[in-house]
Amino acid sequence: MENEPNFFDFAAEVGLTKHLGGLGATEELIELCHIGEGKYVLDVGCGAGVTPSFIAKRYGCRVVGVDISEGMIERSEERAKREGVADRVEFRVADAQELPFEDDLFDAVITESVTAFPEDKQRAVNEYVRVTKPGGYVGLSESTWLKVPPPPELVAWASQDLSANVKPLTSGDWVGLLERAGLREIVVRTYEIDTRKEAKGILQRYGCRGMLGVLCRTLSLYARSPAYRRFVKEVGEDGVTPENLDEYFGYGIYLGRK
Repeated sequence: MENEPNFFDFAAEVGLTKHLGGLGATEELIELCHIGEGKYVLDVGCGAGVTPSFIAKRYGCRVVGVDISEGMIERSEERAKREGVADRVEFRVADAQELPFEDDLFDAVITESVTAFPEDKQRAVNEYVRVTKPGGYVGLSESTWLKVPPPPELVAWASQDLSANVKPLTSGDWVGLLERAGLREIVVRTYEIDTRKEAKGILQRYGCRGMLGVLCRTLSLYARSPAYRRFVKEVGEDGVTPENLDEYFGYGIYLGRK
């Protein structure tokens, strides 16, 4: 880890990534993108590799996962081996804004709580569309402002809880990105956040054994890293969930066909 590690460095160290809506949102995204046996799928911002391994195992697909963090790619490869799908899943370090793939390659491209991060979101979505086959699907599951303008305390909460450079959009803004990229048959579904369900969703997604591993790595990191202890302290001081969170903040599933 660097001298000044960030949110993603810590997440890679412990092998845990957040996806709003949990496994249910992932399954909904898979269904809407018509992902099934024989499909070739790209997961942009795959984090610790949970979704690519899940898709390969349950749906018999070939999946490529990319992430900007080398640490996340290492965790992803470890997970694919544990899940017995290393022969169907490939992982690469890549930036969402500059994907290292040829045009018209994948049947579906998906992202989960990822496209809120790049500075140039339109460039990222354009890349998703570029590498998707004609007739294929691009699907996003992303943080969404349900009502605007959000109060300053909610903007601050999103910054500390979801990482400092996150920029949620409204559903209209997300749709605009897809339309400007040339997608058609746009589907939009938005949901409020239930913090208790989100916590349960993490356990469901990783399983008891997986969460035990995350806990062990977290405790180890806390014991040996002063930077991580400072990070935990800062989050704890600012980490009270705003009472009006569900009124303003949620997530949405947005997809279109090329």
